[in-house]
Amino acid sequence: SSLFSRSTDYGTTYEKLNDKVGLKTVLSYLYVSPTNKRKIMLLSDPEVESSILISSDEGATYQKYRLNFYIQSLLFHPKQEEWILAYSLDQKLYSSMDFGRKWQLMHERVTPNRFYWSVAGLDKEPDLVHMEARTADGHTHYLTCRIQECSETKRSGPFSRSIDISSLVVQDEYIFIQVTAGGRANYYVSYRREPFAQIKLPKYSLPKDMHIISTDEDQVFAAVQEWNQNDTYNLYISDTRGVYFTLALENIKSSRGLEGNIIIELYEVAGIKGIFLANRKIDDQIKTFITYNKGRDWRLLQAPDTDLRGDPVVCHLPFCSLHLHLQLSENPYSSGSISSKETVPGLLVATGNIGSELSYTDVGVFISSDGGNSWRQIFEEEYNVWFLDWGGALVALKHTSVPIRHMWVSFDEGRSWSKYSFTSTPLFVDGSLVDPGIETQIMTVFGHFSLRSEWQLVKVDYKSIFNRRCNKDDYQTWHLHNQGEPCVMGERKIYKKRKPGAQCSLGRDYSHTVVSEPCVCGQGDFECDYGYERHSNNQCVPAFWFSPSSLSKECSMGQSYLNSTGYRRIVSNNCTDGLREKYMAKVEKCPGKAPRGLHILTTDGKLITEQGHNATFIILMEEGDPQRTNIQLDFGDGIAVSYANFSPVEDGIRHAYKSAGIFQVMAYAENSLGSDTAVLFLHVVCPVEHVQLSIPFVAIRNKDVNITAVVWPSQAGTLTYFWWFGNSTKPLITLESSISYIFTVEGMNTVTVQVAAGNTLIQDTKEIAVHEYFQSQLLSFSPNLDYHNPDIPEWRQDVGKVIKRALAQVTGIPDDQILVAVFPGLPTSAELFILPHKNTTERRKSSEADLEQVVEILFNALNQNLVQFELKPGVEVIVYVTQLTLAPLVDSSTGHSSSAMLMLLSVVFVGLAVFLIYKFKRKIPWINIYAQVQHDKEQEMIGSVSQSENAPKITLSEFTDPEELMDKEVDTRVMGSISTIANSESTKEIPNCTSV
Repeated sequence: SSLFSRSTDYGTTYEKLNDKVGLKTVLSYLYVSPTNKRKIMLLSDPEVESSILISSDEGATYQKYRLNFYIQSLLFHPKQEEWILAYSLDQKLYSSMDFGRKWQLMHERVTPNRFYWSVAGLDKEPDLVHMEARTADGHTHYLTCRIQECSETKRSGPFSRSIDISSLVVQDEYIFIQVTAGGRANYYVSYRREPFAQIKLPKYSLPKDMHIISTDEDQVFAAVQEWNQNDTYNLYISDTRGVYFTLALENIKSSRGLEGNIIIELYEVAGIKGIFLANRKIDDQIKTFITYNKGRDWRLLQAPDTDLRGDPVVCHLPFCSLHLHLQLSENPYSSGSISSKETVPGLLVATGNIGSELSYTDVGVFISSDGGNSWRQIFEEEYNVWFLDWGGALVALKHTSVPIRHMWVSFDEGRSWSKYSFTSTPLFVDGSLVDPGIETQIMTVFGHFSLRSEWQLVKVDYKSIFNRRCNKDDYQTWHLHNQGEPCVMGERKIYKKRKPGAQCSLGRDYSHTVVSEPCVCGQGDFECDYGYERHSNNQCVPAFWFSPSSLSKECSMGQSYLNSTGYRRIVSNNCTDGLREKYMAKVEKCPGKAPRGLHILTTDGKLITEQGHNATFIILMEEGDPQRTNIQLDFGDGIAVSYANFSPVEDGIRHAYKSAGIFQVMAYAENSLGSDTAVLFLHVVCPVEHVQLSIPFVAIRNKDVNITAVVWPSQAGTLTYFWWFGNSTKPLITLESSISYIFTVEGMNTVTVQVAAGNTLIQDTKEIAVHEYFQSQLLSFSPNLDYHNPDIPEWRQDVGKVIKRALAQVTGIPDDQILVAVFPGLPTSAELFILPHKNTTERRKSSEADLEQVVEILFNALNQNLVQFELKPGVEVIVYVTQLTLAPLVDSSTGHSSSAMLMLLSVVFVGLAVFLIYKFKRKIPWINIYAQVQHDKEQEMIGSVSQSENAPKITLSEFTDPEELMDKEVDTRVMGSISTIANSESTKEIPNCTSV
């Protein structure tokens, strides 16, 4: 188990928490309430037990509570110390209002890390929870509910449609979601809980991925990976509402974190608004750039003038500059490759190198005291650097894999360093703990004396060095600037900071800003507005894809709108006067416009829907007056709706179709200035459940064969059929369920059909034997077989095999010359196929004579009742040749003499029939000459195709009624030209697609 220890004197003494919670309790995580440090929660190891331990006295005592679920993570309320959300290992979200003592299930199937507490001042209820969850319909939705009122009737969906999984982000004033439609990702934003609006990126950015970098100061910074990028992202910045984004910097380097997360190498400098650093890829080189106006202008970093030894550094822009590593530390116990603090504005410490591009081998540590304008090198190797006493002191530990025992301390912003020994024995340093308040002068270093030793914790106390509080003589002023320009983000700022070398304590009430006054607005205070691009003459010009008048499309005649000049003042810029009036958007009256660019879309971007399910249509208009334009939508099934304006259709129009088919959906928009129409063809389908190939078992080479795919349910709407014959790699595609095909190759031929209906694709495969000729005969059975016939394909296949074995056993004819196909329905009947010997088709005359001998042997055996089989113990079934009779033999009430006479006539007729069979069998119409071979794959047997040119063929219309189809299976027994029998199961009920 892990070792948990507690100290109440900044690391001077420790006590083991394991002793307080029980020696048998295995702990996994420790949480401290962010609003009350006295409240602590410990989680047990889920592999051992599910329980939590709660302390309200900073860990002095604990109470243990059993849980009926396993906690994966916790989320504390930002204001209410008792309120907690718990996410379980089985994707359920629980809530507690008493710091974990009692829990209540809120929702199941919640997406990991996609649940958020309410934001004060924006959400009406403090106990509101935002979450992304999969609902009963199988789709992912954005939901909100209160923690004690989260039943299905109490939940609400602020966004009406389903969203992409793991896309919900609730951050400050903004809520972001993603919806993929038609293969493209669309992003939506809600500002201050207003209705969602689609995010507008430049038209051809075509994003593959988007990450929200920052939502500070009423503006969104987003990293977007576009269609032609792989390891870089473009930086976009928004207007205040987070809707309209403009490009700030292209090709920012990205990398993968330890847990596979995307890391964008962009760093916001703390303490001064508007300053960002970014690593940009240019011609396969990574270079570091800095901006002082939120991305409007970027420049390379000027390298230090001298190195650590005081020698001059030869490095000329733009060929050589300073490059920095901008990754924040994923280890909370290291300082990371770059750091800055709000309490020390202008002071940056970062790892990097001097040269033409960023290096990962030859690195040192650099520091800037003036917000990145100038830099000094402080170490030639990699160090971890921490801030103490509000940044008044810097502490550095060498980043190395060997044990160390020294640390360096600086009180003059890294200009000079004092070396201190913090342990007598060298320590393998694993990290350092610095109090989050930063005001303390205490840090704890932990590590190991050897690779196998226990953890060692070393407390370092600097209180004795800060021997007094700072007074006014210990401070100096510092002017923020950008390469000498005193106006940064539209204002002049003068800061107060401790003089280098003054070893005094700043204290909590330290204020670092002295003067802040606005500047006159200049060119650098404005960026290009949405749809505009900055050209070489520094002017913002409309992009080729953008029509400036399009921004007025959402305003109505008689109202006003802000007509952009192509510029917008940078968000949070405080400049006044100057160019502000020139570049400010102008208030203009909304122009009257006829509807233009009308479009119909479905919310999921698909042109197919299921019968009985809601299809949601979105109507878009590129130009026009939405408030004064009538809209009509005809669904194509005899139902239409009309609206006086576009307001009711913003969230889409839902409609459920009661029948399958292809429907022409038409939208018509009209106002006093004109009209426009849009058309969409929607395929409404009923999911297909089963397909059965109706195919002859035997076919004659070079003769047409009719093949049909029977689909259940029969009213499935528009279907697409893909037919494969033999070894063909390209299918024949039809919209009809039947196809005529000529087989040219003798032997076994495979036929496969696939039926596509919406997202459903089903398949059936059969084999057909193709030969020049063969013979066949209908068979019947003793009546006791009907009693045991369940009339299913599997039973017919098995009985056919049994009959075949019985025939072969009695006659000695090889298996490969006999084939028996049992027909569906009652009374039980079958067809016997007599096949020529293999490889005899070239000697047709002699082989036909051989085939006649085989037929004679088989008929002798059948007519002498020699062919029989045991279906089950005590049930013997006799196989007969089906005979033609003038009338059925029935019992008569007139007396035995009549019955005897009928029997005598029957015997005479049978004798005559046998004589004719032997002498003129090739002329008897119900003995047919065909070609047939044994199937390798057993399948449902169906009748053969006659040699006759006039053999009947089954067309699609003959399969329109499933009940009619079953009647044909039972009744069809045509002598001479044997009709095709559908290869389907005999069922009592055919499923139909019904409305939901």
